[in-house]
Amino acid sequence: MPALNQRLGLTRYEADEHYKRALEAYRKANFDEAVDAMNYAIELLPTKAEYFATRGFFQLEDGSTPEAEADFDQALKIYPYEMLAHYGRGMIAYKQQDWEAALERFTAAYRVDPQRAETLYYLALVYYKLGEVASAINVMSRALVAFEASNDKRRTQAERWLRDLARRARKAGLLAEGGGET
Repeated sequence: MPALNQRLGLTRYEADEHYKRALEAYRKANFDEAVDAMNYAIELLPTKAEYFATRGFFQLEDGSTPEAEADFDQALKIYPYEMLAHYGRGMIAYKQQDWEAALERFTAAYRVDPQRAETLYYLALVYYKLGEVASAINVMSRALVAFEASNDKRRTQAERWLRDLARRARKAGLLAEGGGET
């Protein structure tokens, strides 16, 4: 019967239904339910990298870093260009203050989806941590534009960082007085 279900697309449909339930549970901050629903989706369709990356993201948000890391790795094994898996690995590296690994992962995520505001935001912070203030300003400016375009409330954080980065750049003589602020 599994072969017939797969031919008819029933397994994929059922897996996507569990995926939708997982996203809804995540929106309600019910991480256990979200992970359980992703477990069912993965059981039905274990070759979909997005499912592993999503479950990994839920686990990362819930503080289960080793499980999240394993899911991100599995997602990247299935599909090396899975943006959310690279982003998640970047978040893990960022929290561990492994700036080089974070730069590598956020850069990979950026290459897959150059318009994603969160990736740009954290990529800018990594550049700042690495002492590359000019690059941080450039990338944070793009993050701010992306946050504004989606009317995302995180734009205020990006604005604050951009002002702070501009002050630091002026202090270091990298920007002319009055330059770089929005």
